[in-house]
Amino acid sequence: MDRLSKLIKLGDVQRVVPLHPNTLITDYKYSELKGVKATFINMPLRESAKPNTPPEGPALLASILRQYGADPHIIDLNGYRIHDEDSKRRKLVNGRHLTFKEAEDMIVQHIRNHGDQDMFAFSGKITTLRWQEQIATIIRKHQPDSFLVTGGGLATEIKSGLFNWIPELDAIGRSEGDDIILLIAKDVKLIKEMGRSKAVKSNKISPYYVGEYEGKHRFIYEGNRPRNLDVIPYPAWDLLESDPYGHNLLEDYIKVPVWGIAANNSSAAPFEMKRSLTTVSSRGCPYSCAFCYRGAQGEKNYGMRSLEHIAKQVLGYVHKYDLDFIGFPDDNFAVSKRRIRQIKDVFSEYGLDKMRWGTHTRMDEADERAFHMAEAGCVYIGFGAESADPHTLTQMQKGGFILKNGLTPTKINGNTYTFPTTMVNAIKNCKKSGIHGNCTWIMAYPGEELEHLKTSVAFILWQQEYLTQGLVSGTREYELAKNAVNQKMFTATAYPGTTMWKVVKDDLQKHFDISFNNMIEPVCDENFHNYVLELDDATKVLNNKNGDPVNFGEMPMDQFLQAREHINNNEIEKILEM
Repeated sequence: MDRLSKLIKLGDVQRVVPLHPNTLITDYKYSELKGVKATFINMPLRESAKPNTPPEGPALLASILRQYGADPHIIDLNGYRIHDEDSKRRKLVNGRHLTFKEAEDMIVQHIRNHGDQDMFAFSGKITTLRWQEQIATIIRKHQPDSFLVTGGGLATEIKSGLFNWIPELDAIGRSEGDDIILLIAKDVKLIKEMGRSKAVKSNKISPYYVGEYEGKHRFIYEGNRPRNLDVIPYPAWDLLESDPYGHNLLEDYIKVPVWGIAANNSSAAPFEMKRSLTTVSSRGCPYSCAFCYRGAQGEKNYGMRSLEHIAKQVLGYVHKYDLDFIGFPDDNFAVSKRRIRQIKDVFSEYGLDKMRWGTHTRMDEADERAFHMAEAGCVYIGFGAESADPHTLTQMQKGGFILKNGLTPTKINGNTYTFPTTMVNAIKNCKKSGIHGNCTWIMAYPGEELEHLKTSVAFILWQQEYLTQGLVSGTREYELAKNAVNQKMFTATAYPGTTMWKVVKDDLQKHFDISFNNMIEPVCDENFHNYVLELDDATKVLNNKNGDPVNFGEMPMDQFLQAREHINNNEIEKILEM
């Protein structure tokens, strides 16, 4: 029992489970999961943005299942934006999501094509709760005996409370799923062969079974970081090459830019890409920004794939899909200085000298690393700047790294603002090295007043001035450089499990009647349920239980709404006049 150390609780049921799931799969053979039919369903994300990043998580898990004889499939509900009269009426220039009925028809067609499925696995962020609830009822309607599990951000943040909100669920898979997907599928195979009651009474069921809850046998699988990220197979993108109606959804993704103005996802760039794909090069985050939840991607446990593993994958993508750009959407590509120093040589060795690529880093990492990255083909870095104001950055728990080099006074529109020198240097280093640096922003963070927001706006305007230096106003080059500076801002939103969530707990109780266990964990009742349902778009303003707008910052409501309107109208310079 020394290897069994973690306790899971569900109601009055207690069960010990392994500290790391890898200990239970070391003797799995190729045929271990033969006969198991599994379908991953990827849920829709922001309707206003084009789907530009295919679901790598489900595609990786599908590849893993294949290694052991299972028959996996993917239904990607996020890959569609429908242009019709409804989308025109709602002013959705990029098209609308599928309706629930259209999604149901697609699932039914999938079952016709591939037969009854032993398992359906949902993937999605916390923003997908409404979709997961609806799709769960659809699955139970058409596949009443299938094993239904959800994983990813929603499952990791809400935990066992999801059984109350989505009672159709058999299981929850928390954190990283690379190892536990094999244990889930093995349990599914056992249940298929023996029936649920006999399976849970056998000595063969995994220790992640936690007992009966509301008349159903339930499982909570605790994921963990794989021992070696390089042994994980590449994503099974071929599963997106033919949707239930035969449409090549992967080709749609490839044609939509990963980043840039056309992507409509708070990124901007002065260049174009015609055919692009993404892959994650690292997992976890060693930092602790107060607004961010990292539980589904390894929390603070940072890990990287080797450059050789990445280069082989990129080379294969370029040859197979005729790509002109690769995106690495992980937030911390440049943590390791050693890896960045080596990247040019490794990419050159694999013939990727002329391949353009981009990624995300912290602004304090855009030092000499930016020049090494540029030499290796990097042309884009996305920075989670979030704010340019020292006070707000400190509240966000970003001040330690960003403010360590002091402040740089800068005059904008006749007024002097003090920007973090680290941020100024990051933008300058990117320009000098030939990389486009894009910043994303958050407004109305707890403690932020109008004067603090103005500092962020002034930094954006300084970016435009700096990046257009030497260019003639009105020319195409000038307009490209100016428009490539992101002016969009997310509205600060409290997500469960974050430091911000704890900071605004009193506001959550006041505005949404959210209750807490032990003063920390939210009670998964209808009030909390309604709150999570509203977390479907990070740009929107939340409304409280009375329908009134909520502002977690320190600006008076009239100021907050006026500033939000200026941002929505692409007139952020007017905020400096408020």
